[in-house]
Amino acid sequence: MIVRHLEKGYPEHPVLKGLSFQADPGEFIAIVGASGSGKTTLLRCLTLQEAWNKGEYIFDGHNVLEGGPLAKWKVRRQWVSLQESTGLSPKKTAIESVLEARWSHMPLWRKIIRKSSMDEHVYSNDFLEKVGLLDKGHEKVEKLSGGEKQRVALARALIQEKKFIAADDPIKGLDPASVNRVMEDFRNVAKREKVLLVCAMQQLDLAERFATRIIGLSDGRIVLDVPARKLTTREKDLIL
Repeated sequence: MIVRHLEKGYPEHPVLKGLSFQADPGEFIAIVGASGSGKTTLLRCLTLQEAWNKGEYIFDGHNVLEGGPLAKWKVRRQWVSLQESTGLSPKKTAIESVLEARWSHMPLWRKIIRKSSMDEHVYSNDFLEKVGLLDKGHEKVEKLSGGEKQRVALARALIQEKKFIAADDPIKGLDPASVNRVMEDFRNVAKREKVLLVCAMQQLDLAERFATRIIGLSDGRIVLDVPARKLTTREKDLIL
């Protein structure tokens, strides 16, 4: 992914001001910054939920913004967004939630009869295992903790063979143990599955501990772009 000179805003209210960066498969990038710095707007632009005012967007070697509706639809199929609300059906089990995300890859006749194969069930279990939830496969979503729901949502994204996962504050409201597990899964999955994972968040300490790269925003501009590590006081002052 290559972003060049991204600008987004409204009359007399610029939000993103000429952002440029490159992001590669396997990276877990934490987008950090104070409230109103442009983190969510950046994610929405990267997933084409917001139109760009200006800029160039290269994904998989193609200029996304120059493509027509069909081209944009095709590239969107390689992306998924994770948010605080997972959108999972509370009455379905974890395995059913992951399995239903696999329908687009199944043969037409299976879609018609709405019946998955044993291989697909095994495959879905594999992805639950990747996020440490194999033992929760037959639990209904409504019985899962907030952190477990986020990990089911992550398994759904992976089984769809997505290349880019955008997560907007997905750990908000989770208990500390769940936060740590979700963040560990994000880092491990990005590295192991060669997925680009970009997460907008405010917690600098979590970005330092779990991300592979930190991009700091302030007033709609990139003021920091470093490999993840303990930030200096000066670097934190740039962001907050």
